[in-house]
Amino acid sequence: MDLCPKVNCSDLSSQKNGTATSNHLPDLLMSCFTMTFGTISNLTALGILAKSRARFRRQSKAPFFHLTVALLMADLGGHLILGAFALHMHINKKWTTTTNNNINFCPFFGASMVFFGLCSLLIGCAMAVERCVAITQPFYHISTITVAHAQGMVLLLCSVACTVALLPVFGVGNYSIQFPGTWCFLQIHEPQTAADKNLVMTFSCLGLTALTLSLLCNILSGLVLLQARRKSCSSTNTSTRFARRGSSASSSSLFCSLDIEMIVQLAVITVVSCICWGPFLVHITNIQHKSSPRLSANIKDGFTLLALRMAAWNQILDPWVYILLRKTVLSRVCRGFYFQRTTIKSSIYSDKHINCNQKVEESCL
Repeated sequence: MDLCPKVNCSDLSSQKNGTATSNHLPDLLMSCFTMTFGTISNLTALGILAKSRARFRRQSKAPFFHLTVALLMADLGGHLILGAFALHMHINKKWTTTTNNNINFCPFFGASMVFFGLCSLLIGCAMAVERCVAITQPFYHISTITVAHAQGMVLLLCSVACTVALLPVFGVGNYSIQFPGTWCFLQIHEPQTAADKNLVMTFSCLGLTALTLSLLCNILSGLVLLQARRKSCSSTNTSTRFARRGSSASSSSLFCSLDIEMIVQLAVITVVSCICWGPFLVHITNIQHKSSPRLSANIKDGFTLLALRMAAWNQILDPWVYILLRKTVLSRVCRGFYFQRTTIKSSIYSDKHINCNQKVEESCL
């Protein structure tokens, strides 16, 4: 198994003797910060979900709850394991030399990168599909989808991610040290074998398919909810003024219901995943197709590192979606929105009433 390609190793050796040594401490501190902050964020989000577990006891909500817990657990495991590996590589400055210890360590780091990356993307896609079915086909979802199905889906997706991650360990493809010598991943640069290219394309295609399917499911779910919202608003227009106030309150509660809360969280998670993972997945796909041959190796390596750091922030931002977009926060936003709209309407009505009275007084005079 060739773990150290000539191009990458030459870059790493020149970096080791050059200016990169002076940047070792800031990179080490950044790795410590992201690992600590990501771990605390995921633990906080898991605590919030544990407190709100009673809201998900209904049959139609329980599968989504278990998928959410699985996503946060995958993000937490990624921070702890990948963070520990990255710290080891930052601390050990001789890691880039071809020793037996390095050869044995690189496959574990690379396999962990592939496994936790795919788990986050695939479970997020499963959450979007589950909510889409629940919103568009509620009766089928209630009668068919159970917690056991959600748990089985998590097990299946984790098995797929584990299979892809372990293929290089069994000789199908390779893991190699990547620029600047602080992480391991699939062999995305030359020299590559056919198995290397196919494995990289498998990883990127799975990730891009998961992101695309998540986007489509969230768009469909959002359209269905907007249609239901419009029907609710149209029904208020045919009622009396007193009934309008009551239905307005009910529509406000509908807008801030658990379904809306979950779809808002899913939409934000999907957008964050596309922003964080999209550049990395598209970049490694372009490398395999050699669509940017004019770029130098240093520019490609630099962009790969930047895209990787963006992908790493996906596991940090995911838990903050559940921290910031939970029921209490959304309820305050909804109440503020309706209060502001009511205030504007009342102020407009009062201004018109005052102008009308002034005109009447002027006509009387």
